[in-house]
Amino acid sequence: MRFAAIGLLALFAIVPVAAPMIGLPFYVDVFTRIMIWSVAALGLNLILGVGGMVSFGHAAYIGIGGYAVGILAYHGIDNGFIQWPLALAASGFSALVFGAISLRTRGVYFIMITLAFSQMVYFLGVSADAYGSNDGMTIWNRSEFALGGVGLDLGDGMLFYYVVLVLLIGVFALVRRIAASRFGAVIQGARSNETRMQAMGVPTYRYRLTAFVISGTICGLAGILMANFEKFVSPDMMDWPRSGELMFMVILGGMGSLIGPVLGATAYLLLSELLSNVTQHWHIIFGPFLVLFVLFVRGGLAGLLTRGGGDS
Repeated sequence: MRFAAIGLLALFAIVPVAAPMIGLPFYVDVFTRIMIWSVAALGLNLILGVGGMVSFGHAAYIGIGGYAVGILAYHGIDNGFIQWPLALAASGFSALVFGAISLRTRGVYFIMITLAFSQMVYFLGVSADAYGSNDGMTIWNRSEFALGGVGLDLGDGMLFYYVVLVLLIGVFALVRRIAASRFGAVIQGARSNETRMQAMGVPTYRYRLTAFVISGTICGLAGILMANFEKFVSPDMMDWPRSGELMFMVILGGMGSLIGPVLGATAYLLLSELLSNVTQHWHIIFGPFLVLFVLFVRGGLAGLLTRGGGDS
């Protein structure tokens, strides 16, 4: 899968140059959105694919990260050195609280309680009249990073695109490192047989909660990027269908595979874009296709590439 990862990241790198040359400049925005969702999918895959924890509420952490940026901007704080750490801290702390409760349950109860927490955050956003309620909130300026007169101008679309790409590569490397570490081995062991791991003296709850917090924080980073990209936040970004879409991206790409979430996000969003340009009833085609793909293609897109190319 190394070649698939390198090829996909290379594609992302050349899009801002190639898309305008072939008369499709709007695909720069499409691929920016793909990379942001890829960051979130990598975060979810850490607990879903590696740890076997089926969370149906990870859109909440995307929303928390996005709203943290939006609320600070609303109050005149555009400094990214303040916005981003606070947004990441808010997402991580929320994941700590929600995870500490959710991880005491198993199976369908875990799924439902993560969904319940996500909807709680969603309705909190809906009830926040000061911040737009259902209508959402416009962010007039992207985060400002300036120190000593030198900084990053995220208002420059090209620069913002490559900042997102660098962060995606960083998150990919982080998740890869975690999955290959002793920590990752414990998480995978707890997925297979948690009782045996506990009998060996391993505090699995602590490890699983740590993974949950890291996962939520990564999704918070995706929310930060999304808020800056769209210059808009709304409760819709953390409603349960967003969690379902995020989970589907991971499954479509291949759960547990490192490149799978990125492949899944890319395929999901590109197909959505292409089909929506063909017909306004594109969901009728898209839905059955995705269901059939998941049913009959084991291991998702990553599994197809592995079987086709023999590259592991």
